[in-house]
Amino acid sequence: MTYTTDSALKYFSNPELAEAVPATISLFQRLNVDDQLGLLWFAYTEIGRSITPAAPGAARLQFAQGLLEQIQAMSHEQQLEVMRDLAKKLDTPISRAYGVLTNNTKLAFWYKLAELMEQGKVVPVPASYKMSTEAVNLLARIQNLDFSQQITVLRKVAADMGRDPFAA
Repeated sequence: MTYTTDSALKYFSNPELAEAVPATISLFQRLNVDDQLGLLWFAYTEIGRSITPAAPGAARLQFAQGLLEQIQAMSHEQQLEVMRDLAKKLDTPISRAYGVLTNNTKLAFWYKLAELMEQGKVVPVPASYKMSTEAVNLLARIQNLDFSQQITVLRKVAADMGRDPFAA
């Protein structure tokens, strides 16, 4: 089930639970780009084993494979810049290619990117990086959501990244 505020209000009798997904997404969007990327990485590595199994199975990751291969062929500095460009929704060739992917494929793209980071094939989170207090608190908030809410938050976050070349 994908949560919207309206569907959540019907599903949850407690309005606080109904507002959890949109409120969490709003908090994510307020983070700076590096904290957004750091939170995504930590979400996938810390709680990813319970969150993401649905994503790769539901997505057509082959559509993102070319993008992932392009990113792997870049220097670490370029890889980090591409991730920042996606988060900032900049108008770049990779952001536009990412923008046409389905929401589930975008979710799976970030899951695969986190795996590649863990394997050392894509730039890892810098050892000196320390998540802000806001990002740490938001990660804990995401961890406390139920499975469907977690997936919905991460899907929406991934969907909002990149640049849709067909949008006005």
